[in-house]
Amino acid sequence: MGCRGITLLELTVVITIILALLSITFVGAKAWKRGSDRAGCILTTRNVQLATRAYQNLYGYEYGGRPFAVDGTQDIAQHLYSKGYIDANLFSQAIGVGECPGGGIYSREVPDVFPALGQLYMVCSLSADEEHIPSSYAQW
Repeated sequence: MGCRGITLLELTVVITIILALLSITFVGAKAWKRGSDRAGCILTTRNVQLATRAYQNLYGYEYGGRPFAVDGTQDIAQHLYSKGYIDANLFSQAIGVGECPGGGIYSREVPDVFPALGQLYMVCSLSADEEHIPSSYAQW
């Protein structure tokens, strides 16, 4: 009868294969998370942009114009929130308090001016580094 069990070489090969598979899994999970964060950030930007355009069109404001003061403010995000166009989470992100899913911060160049056609109302601080910006937003 021969020896039963596995040799040290066979055990080393099995452990090496398991470690390689685990490392591939972790790299894939990290890439998936990064892509998921990017998609969430773009959706947030899109939702606020669409709400801004809907509000602008409904009330007849021009591109580059300012809204009338409501409750003492001309801040567009405040108008969107108070009239129900965006929820509290989107509002906190629009004013730069809430983070994007990837940890970036949203900012608005001019919070009380409707952006020109083809420009975004708010952008993420990660838009340049991690592409937290859509490839095309001209129709928003």
